[in-house]
Formats: sequence, C-alpha cells, structure tokens
Amino acid sequence: MFRSLSLKRSFKTHLKTLIHCPQHPRPPPPASPVLFSSIRALSTASSPPSSSSDSELRKYLGYTALLAFCGVATYYSFPFPENAKHKKAQLFRYAPLPEDLHTVSNWSGTHEVQTRHFHQPENLKQLEELVKESNEKRVKLRPVGSGLSPNGIGLARGGMVNLALMDKVLEVDKEKKRVRVQAGIRVQQLVDEIKDYGITLQNFASIREQQIGGILQNLYNVPISCASNGGTFGAVIDQYFSAEISKTKKPERLFYDNLRCLDFYTCEFWIKWKAREPSLFVINDVKCMKVGAHGTGAKLPPIDEQIISMKLVTPAKGTIELSKEKDPELFYLARCGLGGLGVVAEVTIQCVERQELVEHTTVSNLKDLKKNHKKMLSENKHVKYLYIPYTDTVVVVTCNPVSKWRGPPKFKPKHTTDEAMQDIRELYKESLKKYRARDITTKSSDSNEPNINEFSFTELRDKLLSLDPLNKDHVMKVNHAEAEFWRKSEGYRVGWSDDILGFDCGGQQWVSETCFPAGTLSKPSMKDLEYIEELKKLIEKNELPAPAPIEQRWTARSQSPMSPASSSAEDDIFSWVGIIMYLPTTDARQRKEITEEFFHYRHLTQSQLWDKYSAYEHWAKIEVPKDKEELEALQARLKARFPVDAYNKARRELDPNRILSNNILEKLFPLSDTV
Repeated sequence: MFRSLSLKRSFKTHLKTLIHCPQHPRPPPPASPVLFSSIRALSTASSPPSSSSDSELRKYLGYTALLAFCGVATYYSFPFPENAKHKKAQLFRYAPLPEDLHTVSNWSGTHEVQTRHFHQPENLKQLEELVKESNEKRVKLRPVGSGLSPNGIGLARGGMVNLALMDKVLEVDKEKKRVRVQAGIRVQQLVDEIKDYGITLQNFASIREQQIGGILQNLYNVPISCASNGGTFGAVIDQYFSAEISKTKKPERLFYDNLRCLDFYTCEFWIKWKAREPSLFVINDVKCMKVGAHGTGAKLPPIDEQIISMKLVTPAKGTIELSKEKDPELFYLARCGLGGLGVVAEVTIQCVERQELVEHTTVSNLKDLKKNHKKMLSENKHVKYLYIPYTDTVVVVTCNPVSKWRGPPKFKPKHTTDEAMQDIRELYKESLKKYRARDITTKSSDSNEPNINEFSFTELRDKLLSLDPLNKDHVMKVNHAEAEFWRKSEGYRVGWSDDILGFDCGGQQWVSETCFPAGTLSKPSMKDLEYIEELKKLIEKNELPAPAPIEQRWTARSQSPMSPASSSAEDDIFSWVGIIMYLPTTDARQRKEITEEFFHYRHLTQSQLWDKYSAYEHWAKIEVPKDKEELEALQARLKARFPVDAYNKARRELDPNRILSNNILEKLFPLSDTV
C-alpha cells in the first residue's frame, strides 16, 4: 500500500514539473474531421499551451488508441472460416442466404451463379405460359441443364428454366425408325425406352445422362458430354459423396447433377427435398441441344443431324414447329441455336436399327498411325485416338457392328485387370510415401481412406494428380503409368451401342476442344495428325504439366450453320481435339493455380495452332476473354466463320427482350443495341 502511494506521488510530481516548464506559444491546431474528434481530444488540447514532450505523449496515445480500435473492428468484422487455426469471432456474422436462393453451378465447379428464379414446368402448356409471362415482364429465362458444360453457357443470374420434368417419349414410329420425345428426356432413358422397338440412336457422346434438348443446341462433343435445353433432375451429390441424404440429418450442401441420376435415388425423392430445402441445391448446368453433341466416326455426322423436326417455344412468336419442310433456314439455324432462339420443347429423332458392337482397343504410335490413318477412318464405324503426352503411346479405339457371319471375336486377354492396374497402383503407393511420408501398406485402423484396390483407374489417376498437379515430372510419371495401363488393356469388348460408346472421363476438369477440317473421307488431308504432332511438341517445348489423354475424334459435316463442323460439301470430314487439365482437389488456391496453368496451355494452342488449322473452339468450352482487345478479336473470328448476322437477326425476331440470353451470348454475339 505504501509503495503504491509513493509511486502515485512521484508520478504527480513529475507531471507538475512538465506542466510548469517554460515553453513557446503554439498556434491552435487545425480543425479535424468529425470522425476523428475523439482522437483529437487525446492528441490536442484547448487548455493553456503544454510542453512538446507532453504533446508528443498525447499524440502517440491517440495513435495507439486508433490502431487498437481498427484491429478490434477488423477482427470482429471478418471472422475466420470454420477450419481456421485461430479462434473464430462471434460478434458479427454474415446473414444467411435467403431460402429461395438457388446456387447453380456447372459440374466442374468452375462457374456458378445464384438466382431466385429457377423454374421446372411439367408440360408444354406450363412452359408456354412461363415463357410468355417472362417475356412480358422482361425477366431472364435461360434454358439450363445438368452441369457438364465447362463454360457454364446455360447459367444466368436473372433466372433459368429446367425441363427435367418434361421427359416423356410421346410417339414411336417403328417402320420409319422415328421417335418424338420431350426435350428433357435423358439419352439413356430414351435408349432404354425404345430398345424394345429394335431401334436406337445413331451416335452417342461419351456420357448418356445428357438430355435430348441439349444434343442439338450446343454441338457438344466428348470427352465431357452435354445435356439438354432443360436439365435432367438428377442425383444430388457432393464432391466426395459425403452427404447422407437418406438419413434424417439435413446435409449442408447438395449438388444437383444428372451425371449419376437415378442410379441411387429417385427423382421423386429429390423433388421433395428441393421443395423443402431449395436453398441447399447446387443445380448443375448442361445443354445438349443447345451446344449440340456428337460421338465419333468419320462417316457419322454430329447428333444434330439426327433431328428431323422440333417444337420451339419462343418469347415473341409463341410455339413454332420447325423442320426441313417448314422454314428450313430457321430450322437449321435453331438446331445449334445455343439456347438463344427459344426453348426446345419437343424433337423428332431419326433412329437406326439397334446393333451389338465390337470395341477393339490397341496401342500404337504416331509413326504407324500415319501409314494406316486413311484406312482407319474409312473402314471403322467409330474410331478415336487417345494420345499420352510425354510418351509415343497412342491408344486406338474402334467400334464396329458384330459380324452376322463370323459373330463376335474369340479373344482371351493377355493381362487381368489387376495386372493392368499394377503400375498405377505402385506409383500411387510410392507417391504417397514421398508426398505424405507414410506407407499405405500399413494403414492404421482409424484411416478413412478406402483400399487402393477399390479405386478405378480414373479415380487413381485423379488421386495421383492431386498430390502435385503442376509438377511436370510427377505428371509425366502418371502419364507413363497410364500408357502401361492401356498397353495391358488391349483387347475386345462386345455390347450394345449405348453401353460400348460410353467413356469414363474422370473427375472435374478444364477442357478446351477445337474442331477443324480434315479433308474428305476419300482423301484425308492428314492435317489432323499434323495438328497433334505440333501440339505434342508445344507441350514438351514449354514443359507443360499436361495430363492424359489428348483425345481426337472425327465426324462428317453438319448442315447446321452454327456448328463448328458445318460445311456445304457432303464429303467433308472434321477432326475434334480436346486438351484437358483435371481439378482433383477442393483446395481453392490449388484449383486457382491449375486454372491459370490450363489457360496458359490453352493460350499456347490458340496462338500457335488455331489459325493455322482453321480450328474453332466448341461452343460449350469457349471462355469469354476479360481483355477488351481479345474479346473483339474473338468476335471478329467467330463472325468470319459463322453466320453471326443471321443468328442475331433471328434473336431479334424471336427474343426481342433477350430473356433467353446471358452474358456469354451477349459477349460473343453483341447486338447493335447492346450496352
């Protein structure tokens, strides 16, 4: 007690000495803003002049108080995420999202919008009323599907329409091999329903969970297939299938995707969930008819050529029926209309006789392919090449009808599935030791990681790439393991076309796919193989961490003028080449780095190959440039290849208020009155 009183007296004595020290008069301080009035009280004084030491003391006390206030305000205004190592602030919290707000994302999670207007009409009348009302109110109504379009071409914040509930087969003509369906029906669902009539679709893209509506509109090619003008309702998944929907516990976030729809749950179940918790759903976008799908085969045109008539619901003219006989110019334009001319409600498809196919997988190299390329294109109904970067391996996959006389081939595989998977499994074990400093062979009992033997090849590839996706040497090792997998997987497979023509594309990914002329079926130009040669040299020269595969396919020409494969010459063939980078991680920073590297990869191909080979990017994979000059160059390039003026004229006539457009369409095809 005595010590504290002594300290107090000592401090007062020192303070009096400072106050009574002689000093020079100082002018009054300038007026300060109201915001800092409290600080001014600490750092200035209206009382008689004080010493410079006293003034400095008060000034720094004021600075200290200001700094402390800013620190506290920042800490409580920007709370840490749940997984942060620091204590999470609780004083202020962000308001929860409104219950009627839908988060709509594409399948790879590269594009996302939030909207309060997400419509699912159940029949044509409801769709017509919805389009009419939206046009009168000038409310956006962008057709959206199930999320496979890498560029999110179906997304629009203003509002979207999904035809998942319009998925019926309306009529089957067995003699003419024709079927009339609602545009929301999935390809697999359609194939299953018409197989009893002995018919099927002429061609398929890689994934058949797409909708028929989208097969037309976007000319979507593989490896990531498209879906429709209205999306499939689909299964709800998260990125690791962690949401246990069957339990009473409400999941935190649900992915609304048709990629695995109806394999595990029923549509009715999801409809109930969506009605109860609409804000939880992330509805993925994809359009098949809007971007137009195609499989592969130099004798087979893109899938839009199978469409012989359609019913289009337009904002300005209501429902119109289009065919080669009824308004052929608009019919061909609308077959690949990018969702900007109307909502495709019904289509009539020309089918073919259902057949069993023999798939033959072999491993070759580019030198040998050059000798047999013309024969490969002309003698096989379906053919594709899969190139493995940093190797000379080319996987050749052909598919042809089973011979009625010889029957399916009798072939015994040289290697078992486990033998084919051996190299990539060993690489996975070695990589885990290197990157995680642990041995997977002595897995602890509390580990949640599945047994390595339970992974498919594409799952293991994703896991391997996720360890170091931008390390060229690591990616090269993965590519070499993939080459060995295919070498040990050579052989035959027999099945119906809708089973054989599918392809496991792997996980989330960035894709750029281009289409360019490759001569004629009778006289291929060989430009397609030259393109690949230059592409592989470009990868190696720039040491790009390019994973496998680089996929190459072919189609005949399309009569749809907005198709990248459009041509007036009947014998023309086109090659489609896709480059890829996987997004095997949920880490935001790592995904950003992969994205930047992919766009560097894409830019190199664009600057060195596209103009040289007259290559044009797939509609569902064009990313709108942010740079003004780059955008203008892209617009000019598209205008030189496609009938942009005719397309924009049709847009003005059918959708004058542009309710069907979104940012991508407005940027790629600007109208004269576009702001």
